[in-house]
Amino acid sequence: MKTQSVSKNESQTSSTPTPSIPSLKWSAITVFVILSWVLCQWLDGIKSQWYVLDPETLHQVAKSALASSNDTAGAIQHIVSNLTETYPSSRIRLNTDVNEWMFNNAGGAMGAMYIIHASITEYLIIFGTPLGTEGHTGQHTADDYFYILEGEQWAFEPGQLKSARYGPGSVNYMPRGTVRQYKMHEGCFALEYARGWIPPMLPFGFADTFTSTLDFLTLYRTVRITLREMVRNLLIGKI
Repeated sequence: MKTQSVSKNESQTSSTPTPSIPSLKWSAITVFVILSWVLCQWLDGIKSQWYVLDPETLHQVAKSALASSNDTAGAIQHIVSNLTETYPSSRIRLNTDVNEWMFNNAGGAMGAMYIIHASITEYLIIFGTPLGTEGHTGQHTADDYFYILEGEQWAFEPGQLKSARYGPGSVNYMPRGTVRQYKMHEGCFALEYARGWIPPMLPFGFADTFTSTLDFLTLYRTVRITLREMVRNLLIGKI
């Protein structure tokens, strides 16, 4: 009887299914995805605590630059000087080398840019072209403010039958996720500010190098300067 009972128990034990390795693998992946989503949601909810720059303040700085300068170069110098006087280097690091320009190709549009600030949650650049350009804005993980310093920008979204037009002193605001076609006419330059998650925006700025321009020297310079500025800010605790 004992032998039969033992054999019966062994038979029941051996017939109990055990989780397969693929099942454990997918369970682990599911848990990882859920935890990653929760973490991203939490970080997205607190990202504003790392913002230093302010959209309205930047708009006022841009307008004061136009009022006190006779040309775009003077306006840019005014902006940089104003920001460095307003924000201490212990809070935010700014790139004051106004000669550090580089080409930028993104969404089919081409211009030149000067990076004033780059961190994980904010960037501030001067972007424009004396020749004119147009393209796709891209869909981004940050709110974008485009303060026109010179010239005129046109933009529209699907369903709009007329373009919105932005001249000197005005701002083209694009909430996160907004997609537009835009055109910058000859001699258009702007101060562009983005606040949100900046790293996911970078592939859009790099993609045209691999699909059309093959200008890897400019890509290297862009990556080097962007990372340099982000690291400089991380070292002072500016996320």
